[in-house]
Amino acid sequence: MILIGMRDSPYVRRVAISMKLMGLPFEHELVSVFRHMERFRAINPVIKAPSFICDDGTVLMDSTLILDYLEHCVAAGNGLMPPGGEPRKAALRLIGISMASNEKNVAMVYEKEQRPADKRHQAWLDRAVGQVHAAMGMLEEAVKHAKPWFGGERLNAADVAVAVAWRFCQHYNAGEIPASRYPALVAYSARAEALPEFAAVPLD
Repeated sequence: MILIGMRDSPYVRRVAISMKLMGLPFEHELVSVFRHMERFRAINPVIKAPSFICDDGTVLMDSTLILDYLEHCVAAGNGLMPPGGEPRKAALRLIGISMASNEKNVAMVYEKEQRPADKRHQAWLDRAVGQVHAAMGMLEEAVKHAKPWFGGERLNAADVAVAVAWRFCQHYNAGEIPASRYPALVAYSARAEALPEFAAVPLD
């Protein structure tokens, strides 16, 4: 199994950390959708990160769909997604909030770094900032109840999604989303980033 994409993508990082937590061996090819566009196109014509090459050569994309496939590649008890009931619903809610945060944080990065300054749409950027604050406010309240993780003593899929989303936000958009407003997320992120599975996939 081969994961394609850079570690500075929250979606790529989410998959890589999850695979390490599930004990799934994989290769990781650091291919950029910007700097290595033609190489990426040869793997996946859509040029979407992450892309994931299964053992039979099938190429999957979208972190949530890749992880859904991988949940069926591990022995019972080694997956990260709660199998059903209230724990699954709670995890789905937090993952959804985290993915929405990622989407808006990525949009902010593109607006600031890809669009010429004289064409920047400040009202649209302000809207995205507000959406990220709304997401982080909900996650701030949620992590206060993690003991120490949403999965209890063992991280589950929601833990990975939330921790990765916060780290990405702070790496790129700390000016717009100051950490001082979210102390519980700061402490929660520090616990997660200290784990070997997170440290093995640095955001760089």
